Amino acid sequence: MSYRKSTALYAIVLAAGASRRFGSPKQLARVHGQSLLQRTIAHATDSLGAGVTIVLGAHAAEIAETLPPGSAGTLINRNWQEGIASSIRAGVQRLPGACDGVMLVLADQPLVSSQTLKRLIAAWRRQPRQIVASRYSSTTGLPAIFPKWTFSDLAALRGDQNAHLVIRRYPDHVVRLSHPEAAVDIDYPEDLLEIGTDSAALTSQ
Repeated sequence: MSYRKSTALYAIVLAAGASRRFGSPKQLARVHGQSLLQRTIAHATDSLGAGVTIVLGAHAAEIAETLPPGSAGTLINRNWQEGIASSIRAGVQRLPGACDGVMLVLADQPLVSSQTLKRLIAAWRRQPRQIVASRYSSTTGLPAIFPKWTFSDLAALRGDQNAHLVIRRYPDHVVRLSHPEAAVDIDYPEDLLEIGTDSAALTSQ
């Protein structure tokens, strides 16, 4: 199959979780003057421009009030309690028919930057039939870009099945980019205290 020179790429920011371990909506936790979600949206739109959709679920009304007007589209996942798979499905089902690939981004990876996402995008545009994923620690996962031929796999995820499952299913079709910054995620309030140290260490590599 041949691809057009200009491939249509969209982004889905997954931000529907209840943050039970955090104790309050971690999407609203402040990092360097912005909430985690605001930072993620800013990086996604800076990297991709239009075509960014945020999937909200738990605390949707409270979180939506904090989002900059017109910064990205918003989708409410009414089935968020099922797990992250329901948010992935909801986002994929809303992609336009002309979409060639989707970048899945988590809202709780505070050190993932525009540069991280732009590296993924550049690699995928060179090989738009491949999955382009972040490699960190012993994991190959998100943020990652999935080509159109994987959409049915993403739409088949259930419960707490993450997109990592699709990456593992097609190991010969995965481009892995080293992104150690993606290893840092926020699950508990004390995780926020480690960001400054981790950020300094990663930028010195």
